[in-house]
Amino acid sequence: MKKILILVIFMVSSIYLNSQTYKKINGFSDEINEKLKQFLVSSLNIKDRKVAVFDCDGTLLGQVPYYLSEEAIFTYAKMKYNGKYDSISIEKMNYLFHILKPIDENDYVQNTLNFLSGMTVKEIEHLGTSTFDSKYKNKFYGEMKELLTNLKKFNFEIWIISASPELLYQEIIHRELGIPKERIIGMKAVISENNLATNLLVNPYPMNQGKAEAINTFIKVPPLIVGGNSRGDMEMMNASTGLKIIVNPNDSHIENNINSGDMFGYTVKKYWKKDPNCIEIFLKDEAFNNQTFISNQYGLMPNY
Repeated sequence: MKKILILVIFMVSSIYLNSQTYKKINGFSDEINEKLKQFLVSSLNIKDRKVAVFDCDGTLLGQVPYYLSEEAIFTYAKMKYNGKYDSISIEKMNYLFHILKPIDENDYVQNTLNFLSGMTVKEIEHLGTSTFDSKYKNKFYGEMKELLTNLKKFNFEIWIISASPELLYQEIIHRELGIPKERIIGMKAVISENNLATNLLVNPYPMNQGKAEAINTFIKVPPLIVGGNSRGDMEMMNASTGLKIIVNPNDSHIENNINSGDMFGYTVKKYWKKDPNCIEIFLKDEAFNNQTFISNQYGLMPNY
């Protein structure tokens, strides 16, 4: 009986230890794999919540040639409103063209909310999944999916914080990456009592400083790992108390406007190069043949 008990304990221990073993990620250098491995092994002693936060577009999901959210909206506009002259179609197409040429970030956000308002939660989710299935399938980076698998083995809570419309992305990310919908945060619209999206924004809006505020508001603990790819992820990445991961950082555009913050005078690549806790990762992102986009290819007609 004692031998059987010892064998059972040994088997359980072996399963547990194996579940806590880092698996090398194909496509990452040995140096990056070793750094990730050492960090995850060091996290085994942490008893509190272990949180990892990632941006979506360009970080986990390829964004060439355009964001999935924009592709979805323009596809829907062509199918539903383009070339029609009833009041609703004219109104929605006006919103679309302001999304194409926004005055500023607030204008882009408000017109995105305006365009999606009146649709049910299920309709917006279906628009996201149908766009993904037809034009973005297999564009989640395999290497990043392997990283998330490693994080789950080391008992990390994985959260997504994106500036894109939340309802367009939640079902896709949940289905493809196994992340609970309540941990997928994006541009939030107030939902009416009859389950329709409104054009009212729930703050914080997760862009720039708003991404760091979203961590404080929804997650409520500092993350140990944060991954992003652009200027819009800077504040969120700086909220990390451990590792930062920058994916395909731009090295041609120097940030030089009022919204640049601490990145003013740097490219994204050069800004993160000076941070010893930041890992730089380059992944292949290219358009598929069936991806199309906007005005000329879609033949969209302004109704005003």
